[in-house]
Amino acid sequence: MLRQSIKTITVKNLLTFLMLAATIMAIIIAFNFRALSHNIVKNEALAVADMVKAGLTAHMKAEIMDKRDYFLSEIGTLNNINKISIIRSPAVIEQYGEMGARQEVITPLVQKAFQTKKAVFIINDFDAAPVIYAAVPYIASNSGALNCLSCHEVAEGTVLGAVNIELDLQEYRTMASWILLIVLVASLFFILLLIVNIFRTVQIYVKEPLESLIARAKVAYEEHSPVNMEKFESLEFMHVADEINQFNTDIIANQELLKQMNHNLVDLNNEIEDTLKETVFTMGVIEEQRSKETRNHTKRVTEYSRLLASKIGLSDDDVRLIAAASPLHDIGKLGIPDEILLKPGKLTDDEFESMKNHTTIGYSMLVHSERKLLQAASVIAHQHHEKWDGSGYPWGLRGEGIHIFGRIVCVVDVFDALLSVRSYKEAWPLDRTVAWIEGQKGKHFDPFLVETLLAHLCEFIEVGERFGSSE
Repeated sequence: MLRQSIKTITVKNLLTFLMLAATIMAIIIAFNFRALSHNIVKNEALAVADMVKAGLTAHMKAEIMDKRDYFLSEIGTLNNINKISIIRSPAVIEQYGEMGARQEVITPLVQKAFQTKKAVFIINDFDAAPVIYAAVPYIASNSGALNCLSCHEVAEGTVLGAVNIELDLQEYRTMASWILLIVLVASLFFILLLIVNIFRTVQIYVKEPLESLIARAKVAYEEHSPVNMEKFESLEFMHVADEINQFNTDIIANQELLKQMNHNLVDLNNEIEDTLKETVFTMGVIEEQRSKETRNHTKRVTEYSRLLASKIGLSDDDVRLIAAASPLHDIGKLGIPDEILLKPGKLTDDEFESMKNHTTIGYSMLVHSERKLLQAASVIAHQHHEKWDGSGYPWGLRGEGIHIFGRIVCVVDVFDALLSVRSYKEAWPLDRTVAWIEGQKGKHFDPFLVETLLAHLCEFIEVGERFGSSE
C-alpha cells in the first residue's frame, strides 16, 4: 500500500475541510446577499411608489389631474422601470368613474394589495430577464401633509388605489454576480495562502525536525551520545528527543548485558563442545583398550580422517565434525563378547557374524542423540564396514549411497589396521599395505579416496609416525 507524506495528508485533509467550509460559506453568503438584494429592490419599488403617490396628490390639489398621464410617462423613463401604472380602487371608481389611459385591469397581485392593504411583491430573479412586480396600495388618511380625505369622500383607511410597478433587476443581478465572484476569488486566495502557510509550517516544524530527529537518533545510538534537545523548537519534539535518549540509554545498557551474556554463552557452549569431544575420544580409547587394539589406533584414525577429509575438499565444519566423531567408529564392540572380540586366531563364520553386529550396536547407542557430533558418529559406526562394490555390511550399501564419512573412516581404519600389530596378525610393511589398498580401489574403497590417500601418502605416514604405537 502506497503511503503518503505528512505534508500530503495534512494538505489534503485541510483542503477538503476548507473547500467544504468555503462551499457552505458561499451558500450562506449567496442566500443572505439574495435576501439583501430583494430588500433593496423592494425599497426601490416602494420609493418609486411613494414618489408617484406624492405626485398624484400634488396634481389633485392643483386640480391638474388631467396631466397625470404625462407625469406617469415621465417617471416611467427612469432607469430600471419597465412599466408603471395606477390601479384605482372600486371606491375611487365609484366616486369619480373610470378615466385616463393608464387605468388597467385589477390583477391578482393588485387585488391582494387591496385586500391586505400592504405592498405585495413578486420577484423573478432566476429568469433570463429578472424583474420585480410590486403592487403598493394608496391608503386614505388625514394625517400628515398629504390629507387624502380633503379630496376623497371615503372613510379613514380606505384603499384609494395601488401603484403597479415592474422593475428590471438585470443590473442588480449583474452587480450581485460580481460581488459573489469577488467573494469567491478572495476566499480562494485566502485558502491558497492558508495552504501555503500550513505547507510551510509542516515543512519547518514537522517534516524537517522529524528527519533531523531520526538522523540524530541514529548518530546518538551509534556514538552512545544523547540527542541534543535544544536543537528542536517545538515542545513535542523535545519530549520525543528525551524519550529517545532514555530509550538509547536502556538499549545500550541491555546490549552490554546481552553481549556479556552471549560471551558467557559462547564460552559455555565451547566448553560443552570440548567436553563432548573429549568424552567421545575417551570412549573411543576405552573401546580401543578393551579390544586390545594397537595403542593410539583411535588417535591415528582421527587424524587420518581429518587429513583425508581436508584433502578431498570437505568444508572446515565437516572436517572438524568427522575428526570429532571418528573415535567412536568401533564403539559397538563394547557389546561384543570377549571370547569373540579377543580371540587370537581366525573367527568362525558364526563368530564373524556376531562380530559384524558391532556396527548396528554402535549405531543404536548413538542414533538417539540430537547433537550433530553424535549423529555423525552413529553414521560412521554404522557404515564404516560398507564397501564401494556393495559387498560390505550391515546393509550392503554401494558407491555414493554410503555416507562420505563412512567411506573415509573405512579406508583409513583399514590402512591403520594393516600397518599395525593385532592379536591375530603381524604388521604389514608399507609397500604391501599400499599395494593391497590400491588393489581394493573400486571394490572395497571409494576410488577417489584411495587416489587422494596415495597421492598424499607421505603426510599420512608422518601422522602415523607422530602417533605411533609402542610395538
